[in-house]
Amino acid sequence: MKASANNRPQKLRRSSSGFTLIELMVAIAVLAIIVSIAAPSISTQLANQRVKSTAAILQNALKEARVESVVRRQEIEVSYDDSSHNIMIKVDDGSNNDEIATYQYNAKSIIDGDDDIKFKPNKTADDETYAICDSNEAATPRTITVSKLGAVSIQLGGSC
Repeated sequence: MKASANNRPQKLRRSSSGFTLIELMVAIAVLAIIVSIAAPSISTQLANQRVKSTAAILQNALKEARVESVVRRQEIEVSYDDSSHNIMIKVDDGSNNDEIATYQYNAKSIIDGDDDIKFKPNKTADDETYAICDSNEAATPRTITVSKLGAVSIQLGGSC
C-alpha cells in the first residue's frame, strides 16, 4: 500500500505543509543571537586588516624612498598628512619639493610618529619609529622602525 499526500484526509494535508509562524520566529531569533555574537569579532578583524594595509603602504613608501635616494643621489623625504590621509615621497633639494609618488591610506587608520623622514644618498636615514593604529581601539597596532642605516622593519604591537 502506497502512502501519498493525495490519500490523506484533506485537513491533515493542509496542516502539514510549510512552516508555522512560531517556527519562523524561533529561527530568526536564533539567527539574530548568532549574528550579535559574531559582529564584534568581524569589526575587530576589519580594523586589524586596515592597520595591516596602512602599515604595508607606509613600509612600501619608505622602502621606495630609500631606493630613490640612492638612484637619484639626492635626499628623499617621506611625509604623511593626517587630514588628506596621504603618504608623499618628495625630492628634498631645498628649493622645491618635487613629488615622486603619493599613496593614500584608510581614513580610519592613524599614523603616530614624526610626520617626515629623510633618506640620504649615502644609504642612511633619520632614525624613526611609527605606530599604526585604527579608530577601533580593539585593533592590534603595528610598529614600523627605520634604522640609521635606512633598514625598514615592521613588528606587530606598539601603542598610539
